[in-house]
Amino acid sequence: MPLFAGILGSGLLVLNRLLFTPELSTSQSRSDALGILLSALLILTGLLWQQIQPIAPKTIPLQGIPGLDWHPGLSEAAKLELAWASHTLLTTTAARTVLVWVEGQTLLQRGLLASAGQLPQIEPKSILQRVLRTGRPVYLVDLKLFPARAEFDRILPTGSQAVLCQPIGETGCLILGSDTPRSFTQRDQSWIAAIASKLEVVLAGEVTQTMTESSLESP
Repeated sequence: MPLFAGILGSGLLVLNRLLFTPELSTSQSRSDALGILLSALLILTGLLWQQIQPIAPKTIPLQGIPGLDWHPGLSEAAKLELAWASHTLLTTTAARTVLVWVEGQTLLQRGLLASAGQLPQIEPKSILQRVLRTGRPVYLVDLKLFPARAEFDRILPTGSQAVLCQPIGETGCLILGSDTPRSFTQRDQSWIAAIASKLEVVLAGEVTQTMTESSLESP
């Protein structure tokens, strides 16, 4: 609006000078100078606003398959908690893909998936190793800017724009993918951290018990 008003005002001043002011008086000169100054200030304000206001990030359609897969050895109580947590993250944050990885096992994947029907085997590399080592989340706000994005090529669907890795205790990670760069707000990150803390309590010993039962059942 200031940019439009400044351009319109300066145009009207020039038109008035050319068409309706055959003889220029001293008072008219002062009025024109003041009008040009005000128009210039409006134009400058409009240009500054255009530079200050951030451009909204562009959403990219993901090439994924909608689905829900979880580890067959999970207890019903653990499945219920994971179902609640993943549904909450998909509906209240910018996440489009949710994976829960604890003690070397993928317990759940939900949302738009790189491959449905089979849980991915996640090998921790630079990003996940850093999360486990420091106990702090890692947020890649725009995947195309990070060479380490290759770590998530087979985990997240093609087209994923951002990923947030939130630690679950000392041995797990909550991996969230989004279709929009810079999509997870500070409020989202606080909410995700709270859910990860709850999952840490719920899943304590779950994977160890599952692996023990699997080894006892194997011949």
